[in-house]
Amino acid sequence: MLNFVYWPISAVLWFWHKIFGSIFAPDSGFAWILSIVFLTFTIRVLLVKPMVNQMRSMRRMQEMQPRMQEIRAKYKNDQQKMAEETQKLYKEMGTNPLASCIVPLVQMPVFLGLFHVLRSFNRTGTGPGSLGMSVEENRNTANYIFSPEDVRSFLDADFFGVPLSAYMSMPESAFAAFTGLDFTRANIIAVCLPLVIISAVFTHLNARLSIDRQNARRAAGKVAAPANDNAAMMESQMQMMNKMMLWIFPAMILASGFLWHIGLLFYMLANNVWTFFQTRIVFDKMDKEEAAEEEAKREAKRASAPQVAARRVDKRTKKQRKQGS
Repeated sequence: MLNFVYWPISAVLWFWHKIFGSIFAPDSGFAWILSIVFLTFTIRVLLVKPMVNQMRSMRRMQEMQPRMQEIRAKYKNDQQKMAEETQKLYKEMGTNPLASCIVPLVQMPVFLGLFHVLRSFNRTGTGPGSLGMSVEENRNTANYIFSPEDVRSFLDADFFGVPLSAYMSMPESAFAAFTGLDFTRANIIAVCLPLVIISAVFTHLNARLSIDRQNARRAAGKVAAPANDNAAMMESQMQMMNKMMLWIFPAMILASGFLWHIGLLFYMLANNVWTFFQTRIVFDKMDKEEAAEEEAKREAKRASAPQVAARRVDKRTKKQRKQGS
C-alpha cells in the first residue's frame, strides 16, 4: 500500500549509509545511526519552507480572530455568506488554513515508511508482521533498495551491543537473526527506554515553546480575548488541544515505546531536536518581523499626524490684510 514511500525512504537511507559507511565501517552502528539522523534532516530541510509558512499562518490566524468573530456573528444565519466572507478574509490576510496540514501529512508517511523499512531488515520470527524467514534466508534477501550485503551490514550493526532493529517487545524468536550479538531483553530495554523518555521530553518541550509564545502574545494584547460564546468555545478547544500537546502526546510516546525499535527512536529523537531548534529560530525571526511591522505602522502614523507647530497660512488678499492692519 505504501510502496511509493518505502522505496524513496530506503533510497535516501542507502545514500547516507554509503557516505557514512565509507567513513566508518559499513556495519558500524554509528554509521547506520548517522544515516537515519541525516535521512531525518533531509526530510526536514525539504519541509523548512512549509513549516515556516505554517507557523506564520498560525500567527495570522490568531490576529484574524476578532474579524472572524464579527463575520460569524453577522452571518450566523447565512452559512454560504459566512463562508464567502471568511474566504475573502483569508485572501486579504494572505493565509491558508490548510497550511498547517502540509507538514504532518508529509511526516506521517515518512515515519511509517521508515518504521517498515527498518523493521524489514529482520523478517524472521513468527510475531505480528513477521514473515517467518529462516536466519539464512533473511540474511540473503534484499530489503527494497538494500542488497543482501547491506541487509547483513544492518543486522550486524549494534548500539551498545543491541541490534538497531531491536525493540522492547520484539519476540525472542527474532533474536536469532542477529548472529554474533549476545543480548537479552533487559539489554534492549536498557537502550530503548532512555531514548523513549528523551523523545517524550522533547515532544513536551516543543509544545511548551509554542504555548508559552501564545500566552506571551495574549498577555501583550496581540491576541484578542473571546468576544462571544462561540469564540469562547473555540478558545476552550484550543486550550484543550494545548494540554494534549503538552501531556497526552508525550504520554502516548511513553505508552507505545515498547513498539519502537532503536533505529526509529533515533529518527524520532533527531526530528524532535530539529523541531526544537527550528522553532526557536523561526519564532525569533517572526518576533523581529512583527516588531519591524509595528515600528513601520508607528512611523506611518507619525508621518500622517498634523504638525503641532505648523505655520497658519493667511489666505486673505493683500488689500484685505492692509485694511485689517
